[in-house]
Amino acid sequence: MPSVMGKYVYFYFFFIVLMLAPACAGKSKEKRDNPAAYRSTASPDSLHNIWKPDGADGIAWDIKKEDIPHTDHLEFSGLRVSSIVTYGVDEEGNLVLKKTVVWPLLRTIPNDTHASLIHGFDENENAAIICDGNAVHDEKPYQVKFNGVLTILSHAGDNLSVKRVLFPSTSQPAILEKVTVKNISGKDAAILLAPVHYENITPSEKGVYGAYTILADNREGAAKVLKPGESISTVIVYSALKAGESLSVNGEQELKKREDFIRSLNASLVLETPDPVINRMFRFAKLRATESIYATKGGLMHGPGGGRYYAAIWANDQAEYVNPFFPFLGNKNGNESAINSFRLFARYMNPAFKPLPSSIIAEGTDIWDGAGDRGDAAMIAYGASRFALAYGHRTTADSLLPLIKWCLKYCEKKMLPEGVIASDCDELEARFPAGKANLSTNMLAYGAYRSAADLLQSLGEDKKLAGEYERKAEKLRQDCEHYFGGKVQGFDTYRYYKGNKKLRSWICLPLVMGIDDRKEETLKAIFSPYLWNKNGIFTQAGDSTFWDRATLYAFRGIFFAGETDTAMKYFKYYSQKRLLGEHVPYAVEAWPEGNQRHLSAESGLYARAITEGLFGIEPAGLHSFTCAPRLPSGWNDMKLKHIKAFRSDFDITAKRIGDKIRVTVVNKGNPVLVKLWDGKERITVKL
Repeated sequence: MPSVMGKYVYFYFFFIVLMLAPACAGKSKEKRDNPAAYRSTASPDSLHNIWKPDGADGIAWDIKKEDIPHTDHLEFSGLRVSSIVTYGVDEEGNLVLKKTVVWPLLRTIPNDTHASLIHGFDENENAAIICDGNAVHDEKPYQVKFNGVLTILSHAGDNLSVKRVLFPSTSQPAILEKVTVKNISGKDAAILLAPVHYENITPSEKGVYGAYTILADNREGAAKVLKPGESISTVIVYSALKAGESLSVNGEQELKKREDFIRSLNASLVLETPDPVINRMFRFAKLRATESIYATKGGLMHGPGGGRYYAAIWANDQAEYVNPFFPFLGNKNGNESAINSFRLFARYMNPAFKPLPSSIIAEGTDIWDGAGDRGDAAMIAYGASRFALAYGHRTTADSLLPLIKWCLKYCEKKMLPEGVIASDCDELEARFPAGKANLSTNMLAYGAYRSAADLLQSLGEDKKLAGEYERKAEKLRQDCEHYFGGKVQGFDTYRYYKGNKKLRSWICLPLVMGIDDRKEETLKAIFSPYLWNKNGIFTQAGDSTFWDRATLYAFRGIFFAGETDTAMKYFKYYSQKRLLGEHVPYAVEAWPEGNQRHLSAESGLYARAITEGLFGIEPAGLHSFTCAPRLPSGWNDMKLKHIKAFRSDFDITAKRIGDKIRVTVVNKGNPVLVKLWDGKERITVKL
């Protein structure tokens, strides 16, 4: 049996190769010199769908001969565990199934950002199937299904069918796999699901809490003579524990808890549109954004995941991206994790106005600031003010105000003579140039000023400061226009930094913040062959790198700017590709970096493209908001139900009536607003 260190070394080497190989590959000169070589249609009809919608809330892959071979990976998580499951079929059509399991609370040494205990389980830890004394080797999947639970259906020879159901425990440090074998022959079959007992004890000097015991166990296996039509099951538990701990889980109970969790998310913030793919992708986005929360000793902490980022928070992923989404969903753990993240960042406020850390790691006990100031204060001020408004609790808003004010004061101290805010880099941490001052940091600060002013007005506190924030926002807007506005590669849009000569993905941010001064040319630039490609938006013209976060921000901004049909054409394409294509069913982080990991905050950004983009919801006070639910042409209606923001439970319905849209807002069954809207001025709603 290999040692745990051996497995670590192998896994780490394999992981690094996966990440670096595409990046190290030579780029085609044709593509480098000719941006049109990157062009691809945005029509969903042009996509090759491997998957299809299944049931009310799932997807299914009916495995066809032309699909072989094909493998994919997805991540799912619980409060004390996460797993990246690689599944599919090899060249012979046989099952491929590997589990990389992460235990965020079992810390390794050095206790840094990536110090979660990780272990890879391959096919050797799957339960062997013995039929009439002979080992069954030809397990050939014919269908894979996913709805938050992964189900693999296979044939094993002519006599048996196999069903594998994989899911994380919601609260225990375990991933479970239920294996069911059914006799589909016309005669009795003696079946043994062989006992699995894999154990690996890690070196005590390598663990913050000493030695850890890694287990794959199905207790005693299962054996039975099956009559035709009968079945037999066993549950394999993949877990890890500290010395002296024990674990007892019931497979059926754990499955029910997982299904109950999924149902609870499906019942809140419900999207109903004529497009079933977008509806379903939105449901999956809620799940991935919310499941990736870990019960650390520093409190609940939302983590990106991806095999690397756990028990830690970031100024972008958590504070900026996903925290402002949680009040809309109303998930208790989500809101608590958001408040906790802001509390952790607030620890590092200081009178000398030294930068806040980009990340707080190791269950809240340490920091990472290796990239310097990424504009983190702007990220936090923007996210905290938007969260406080949408959450709607005065006490929480009061507690967040000192952090918001400190962050905005920090930004002011970083202001250049030109009136824009300097930062060492941006959230891409110098992967791409960002100059002395970049558009991202400044647009986030602009949005933070506006939302902080709304928050102060809503609280009835310091109206003088609220007025100052509004004036500073307007001045920053003007200074950004002078500093960043300009022609880039033939488009009268934004330079990402002074001297920038290549189009960059974040030119979408002014649209997100409601700045439409260069809307037309910015839209042309975004959807030009310099930036738009089959995977969304390139980070920089002439480079093949893409990050979904920028694409999702762009969709949100274009919807928010009222260019609904333009955004929807590409949004439908993107949604279908991510939900039903080759790598499903979530928004991804990036490529080539990370092998398109299913980082969870990106799913939060997908959901916000709907709530704040398509429906145009923008918090205006603790119990008020503005909205602009513009219907795409071809849609007669759309609805967002059980929105939990602003301490309410309300629905927004948009229905086409002639050349206008009837907008209805109902809060807890009571009509709040019914308006025949011309689609121009934003609608103000007070709950």
